[in-house]
Amino acid sequence: MTGVAKTTPTPVPATSGDLVSVVMPVYNAATWLPRAVESVLAQSHRNLELVAVDDGSHDDSLAILQAFARSDARVRVQRQVQNGGVAAARNAALAAARGDYIAFLDADDWWHPAKLERQLASLRASGERISYAAYWRVAEDGRVLSRVDPPARLEHRDMLASNFIGNLTGLYARELGDVPFRRIGHEDYAFWLEQVRRAGVAVRADSAEPLAWYLVRESSLSANKLRAARWQWTIYRQVEKLGLLRASLCMLRYVWHAFAKRRRPRRSP
Repeated sequence: MTGVAKTTPTPVPATSGDLVSVVMPVYNAATWLPRAVESVLAQSHRNLELVAVDDGSHDDSLAILQAFARSDARVRVQRQVQNGGVAAARNAALAAARGDYIAFLDADDWWHPAKLERQLASLRASGERISYAAYWRVAEDGRVLSRVDPPARLEHRDMLASNFIGNLTGLYARELGDVPFRRIGHEDYAFWLEQVRRAGVAVRADSAEPLAWYLVRESSLSANKLRAARWQWTIYRQVEKLGLLRASLCMLRYVWHAFAKRRRPRRSP
């Protein structure tokens, strides 16, 4: 097993109101998992817990997680014997989470070391309850594909145009309540639509640089454009209950933003 952090357990004092639970679903992710976990444990905001749910992996993912848990008490590992899908894994992690804030990171993505610190600072400064950030889209060979810069402020009506909140950057105050992930395509988009509806406003972290890296794999769901468009239409019509005309207009905006998201980066990270 390679890439597992060789650290000694570090006690982290709990302080009121700033414990962040990081939800990580894991399925056959041994290749990328160490980088993702290490990016969480390296956060400058130390008061966190990583709640990782192994969703019936057949590779070394569970063993890697257990090794991290032995070396850092902030890592908590759950195992689902049968693969139930990413929505079920995230819901299991949410049910086990103890934090005042929730953040998400998939097992093949990773974070900037100051991500949580800057997002929490933005929430304290703004008084809002949801934060998100810019991020890089990168290919498996390390090439930077694009930089995604969401608007500085979002309301629910803005979110109907596109999922501006990359799930790997989203952070919310637990006082909003937890929204169960649905077992549908684009389950993260449906999740953030509802959370922004509850919060009223979401704010981008005050950071001149992107705070996360999103790995675009050839086999990833987001790479299948036609299927993604069908899922988007389902959310507009069946989840948001939009009329045919409004759903069609939202769909046109979604397509435009989807192309814009894939623009070449202004500079490499």
